[in-house]
Amino acid sequence: MSSVIAPLTSLPDFDPRLVPVLGVDSHLPAVSRNAQTHQALRARFAKPPLWQPEVVLEKKFMNREPAHASVLLAIVLRQEPMVLLTERTAHLSTHSGQVAFPGGRADAEDASPADTALREAYEEVGLGREFVEVLGNLPTYVTGSSFIITPVVALVQPDCVLTPNPYEVADIFEVPLAYLLDPANHQRHVFDLDGVRREWFSMPYQDGSNNRYIWGATAGMLRNFYRFMQA
Repeated sequence: MSSVIAPLTSLPDFDPRLVPVLGVDSHLPAVSRNAQTHQALRARFAKPPLWQPEVVLEKKFMNREPAHASVLLAIVLRQEPMVLLTERTAHLSTHSGQVAFPGGRADAEDASPADTALREAYEEVGLGREFVEVLGNLPTYVTGSSFIITPVVALVQPDCVLTPNPYEVADIFEVPLAYLLDPANHQRHVFDLDGVRREWFSMPYQDGSNNRYIWGATAGMLRNFYRFMQA
C-alpha cells in the first residue's frame, strides 16, 4: 500500500499563519501596472510568452482517483483591477474556511475547463456569464488531494451583482491585482511533519479589519500567474 501524508489542515493544532516565514521574494520585480490593464491582459493571452510554471504539484496526502476541476481567476475591471476571492464555509469537507477562487469539480456535461469554472462561479457566488470575458487558461495545478485544477483567467465587468451561496461561501472579497503580482508580498513557508517536508507560498492581505490569509493552492496558482505575467 502506498503511503499517504496527512493533510496539514487535518492536524488539530495546525494554523498556517503560525508557521514561520522562510523568506520573502522582494528581490524579484513586480509586474508593471501598464501590463495589468484590460488591453494588456488581452494582448498577453492572445500571444502568450514562453514560460514555466513554478508550482505544479503538491505532495500527495490522499489515496483517491484523480479528479479534474477548474477555478476562475477573475479580474474585476475596477479603476484598480481587483481579483475576486472567496472564504469557504467552515463545514465543508475540503479546504473549509480557506481563501479560494470560485470553482470546483468538472461535471460530465461541461464542455471545457472554462465551462466548469463559469458554472461553478455562478453556483458559488452568482457571477453571471454575461459579465465575464475568458482570456485563457494557466497550466494545471495538482493538489495533494488529487484534484487536477485548471485556472481559467477572465475579465469581469464591475457592475456584476454577486450573491454568495451560503452553503459554500462565507464571504466574498477582492484583492488588488497589483498586490498579488508583487513578489514582495509573496512569503515562503516550510513545515516538516513526520520527516516529510512541505513548502508553500502565502500572500497575507489586510482588508480593512479582516486579515485575508491566502496560502496553499490558491497562492501557488497566483504565483504561477505572476510568472506568466513577468515572463
